[in-house]
Amino acid sequence: MEPHGRVDVNLYNFAERSLATVESVAYHDGIPGHHLQISIAQELTGLPEFRKYQEYTAFVEGWALYSERLGKDIGFYKDPYSDYGRLDNDMWRAIRLVVDTGVHSQHWSRQQMVDYFHDHSSLDETNVQSEVDRLHRVAGAGVGVQNGATKILELRDKAKTALGPKFDIKAFHDQVLDSGALPMDVLEQRGRCLDCGAEVIVSDSL
Repeated sequence: MEPHGRVDVNLYNFAERSLATVESVAYHDGIPGHHLQISIAQELTGLPEFRKYQEYTAFVEGWALYSERLGKDIGFYKDPYSDYGRLDNDMWRAIRLVVDTGVHSQHWSRQQMVDYFHDHSSLDETNVQSEVDRLHRVAGAGVGVQNGATKILELRDKAKTALGPKFDIKAFHDQVLDSGALPMDVLEQRGRCLDCGAEVIVSDSL
């Protein structure tokens, strides 16, 4: 039997949810996002068992957010409605940075958080309420996700500069994923050889 995976779709209050972000969420939670990254980690050999299931928010969620961007890079989001959903998701993540800081540093009320989401995005009420609950519970969650995606993009740009025409984006992705989830500073220190034998320079210290 061929190996297969399953992505569960959250149907809570489905009639009130916007469908604009369906494509970006598919990349985030499915392929090449969470499902691919977690499956690779769990199938690795030669690692302590706990390393296969370790989660670092910046890495795991950062990779999934990067995956949304990757869909655009390779030519998807051909439907303008889906592309609008991708952009609205980008705005959603930017709002998280403000609201995360607002509640945990500036002691915003729940209503201030809700109002900020409504004032700056077209997110439906169901998603706004669930996001506010999430950000209340986990300090730094919004910041960690964005930092992770930003770091992966930064490392990709460094590798492209270092390798020039020899840069292979698939090989770069292998380098990011082939040791399971890592703290971002550890990921940054990794300097492995690609199949062409050229060193990927991902840190000023390498």
